[in-house]
Formats: sequence, structure tokens, C-alpha cells
Amino acid sequence: MNKLFLIAAVFVLAVTQNSFAQDSAKQSQSSQLLSLYYNIKNALVTDDANAASLSAQEFIKALNSTDSKAISESNISALLKDANSIAETKDIKHQREHFTGLSSNMVAAVKAGKLTDQPVYQAYCPMKKAYWLSKDKTIKNPYFGSAMLTCGKVVETINQ
Repeated sequence: MNKLFLIAAVFVLAVTQNSFAQDSAKQSQSSQLLSLYYNIKNALVTDDANAASLSAQEFIKALNSTDSKAISESNISALLKDANSIAETKDIKHQREHFTGLSSNMVAAVKAGKLTDQPVYQAYCPMKKAYWLSKDKTIKNPYFGSAMLTCGKVVETINQ
């Protein structure tokens, strides 16, 4: 009887550890995606098209290795479309146009799953009529960069 109990306990422990390891890996992938998204946003804030392109390339690499259990296949597909458009050009105006879609899909991903332990701030630009995500409450507008750096407001705090 003790042997049977011991075997069952070892099995339950192994399954539980594997589940925690998988959850931790999914969390890590998702957190990395959010950080890489912030890098794209920050490059656009500083009017740096080259950095935005490189950051989008890193985002694409991370997204291609993301488990569809962490973010849905349809959301991954939509994120890839906009990230590819940002990565393929050095035209900051074009990058900013595609950042709108990238941001909308990241908002959906953040609201659907646990991507970070930190609060995520959803900001809105009334001039562009578009949203973006930030890890800070301070407004730094990626749609207009230095031309209108502080245009916008935080409209929601998404607590993970």
C-alpha cells in the first residue's frame, strides 16, 4: 500500500512540475513579446525608423516561436502581418500606420492572457484615433514622436 501511494505521489509531483515548467515557459515567451513590442514603440517615439525595423524583426522571431496556447493563432497571424510591414521598411510614416494594427492586436493579446506581472497602460492618441501600450503612465506618443510627444492620455490600466 505504501509503495502504491509513493508511486502515485511521484507521478503527481512530476505532472505538476511539468505543468509549472510549461506555464513558466509560456509566461516567459509572452513577457518577451511585450518587451519587444515596447522596443518598437520606443523606437517610433524617438523617430528612429532603423531601430523600429530591427525591433520588429526581433518581435517576429519571438512571435514565430510563441506557443499558440499563450497567444491565439489568429492573433499571432495578425501580429505577424503588421510586424512584417514595420520590419520591411525604413519609412517611419509607413511604420506608424502599421503600428496601429500591431497595437490593436497586442491590446487583445494582453487582455486575453497573462503577458506580464506588471500593469500595462493603454494610451490613446486623439489625433490618430489609435491606441498603444506602455509600461509607464507617462505619455510618449509613438504615432507622432517628437512632433507631438505628449499628445494622448492613458485610458485604461490592464492589471495582469
